[in-house]
Amino acid sequence: MTPETRTEGEPLSKARLRVWLKLLKTVNGVEAEIRRNLRENHQTTLPRFDVMSALARFPDGLKMSELSKFLKVSNGNVTGIVDKLTEEGLALRVAVPGDRRAQVARLTAKGREAFQVLAGHHEAWIDGLLDDLSETDIETLSSTLDVVLSHQSAEE
Repeated sequence: MTPETRTEGEPLSKARLRVWLKLLKTVNGVEAEIRRNLRENHQTTLPRFDVMSALARFPDGLKMSELSKFLKVSNGNVTGIVDKLTEEGLALRVAVPGDRRAQVARLTAKGREAFQVLAGHHEAWIDGLLDDLSETDIETLSSTLDVVLSHQSAEE
């Protein structure tokens, strides 16, 4: 039996475990490559890219608590990154009327331009990393992962 195949009588759970390990190895490898590219080519980090990406999706901005919830990280993690982006003129914070403690973060025009450059490079990196996959491979993998994701969503 190779690690890739399932022998007769082997529980499906073992094959599922191997698939999980392959997914994990793949994701970790791709993430490491993205981190390296962001660091070496743009002197930035993946968490910073993620914050900018989230803010780019919401042009009117997000409350800091919404941003941390969206990214599934702590408020403290987001605050430090938004503070740095603000210092660099890439983001700004605006007070929420009627709520003295809440602030909305959003990208500035300079931040949107900087993110567009990063996003273009990010897309090219991912495209290069997955360029051995055909259109059919992509469609099959995507629909298979949708099944897994829908199962996760149902449990949340």
